Amino acid sequence: MTVVVVGDVMADVVARHAGPLAHGSDTPAEVSLRGGGAGGNVASWLGDRARLVGRVGADALAAVATDGGRLACAVDPARPTGVCVVLVGADGERTMLPDPGANVELEAPPAGGLGGPADVVYVSGYALLRRSTRAAALAWLEAARAAGARTVVDPASAAPLAADLEAFDGVRCDLLLPNAAEAAVLGDRLWAIAPEVVVKRGSEGVEWMDGARSLRVPAAPARVVDTTGAGDAFAAGFLGAWGAVPVERALAAGVALAARAVAVDGGRPPVGASRSDAGR
Repeated sequence: MTVVVVGDVMADVVARHAGPLAHGSDTPAEVSLRGGGAGGNVASWLGDRARLVGRVGADALAAVATDGGRLACAVDPARPTGVCVVLVGADGERTMLPDPGANVELEAPPAGGLGGPADVVYVSGYALLRRSTRAAALAWLEAARAAGARTVVDPASAAPLAADLEAFDGVRCDLLLPNAAEAAVLGDRLWAIAPEVVVKRGSEGVEWMDGARSLRVPAAPARVVDTTGAGDAFAAGFLGAWGAVPVERALAAGVALAARAVAVDGGRPPVGASRSDAGR
């Protein structure tokens, strides 16, 4: 299976703090630099089954954002690589402060196709919510339908979604992957967007629905270190099995990979982990 992943590619500055933030003062933290961005994370977990459509700058942070160059994507000669400051509390929950950098531009699909084999086209909601990339993101969904590939959209983040809900009025796909907060924001719009929905509920697992029936799969046991990218890992695990096995098994593959993700710092497989096996 080949998955075209359309979305942001970032360098994450991850700051783990054990206590409450001391506003206007200092809070001790452990700080690390990692690859991030929804598009980069999903592609990293999928490994050699992914083709990434994203953008980085011509700078040193590009190597961080692309796993040392293992993730191939476009290079913007004028804009820097996007950076996200990720604050991770003692409970593993994260708060993100993104600067999109080169992600404010996005390549449209080539004329007459998808530029190569593709079984699935996955589009991160950030590309749809950002006005400068919305047309290109919608074009990837349209090109996928024309090519007979299945389409997947992850709404990405509840706060910007709530601020510009109309941006999703024209979005149509085969599968929608919101978390619980995003699903609540979308409300009845869920079923106008996709006939199949998987709601990610964190420690409560996931719920798959197709309008006629629903299935719940609990979260896999995990030692939570950092929840950054857990939803992206779930997407990779689920999409790697989607359509090839019963949906229950695809959901189980997703939650198993999410459990791996929350047990490590950052939103991607640890350095040295096998990308080709990460989402299987």
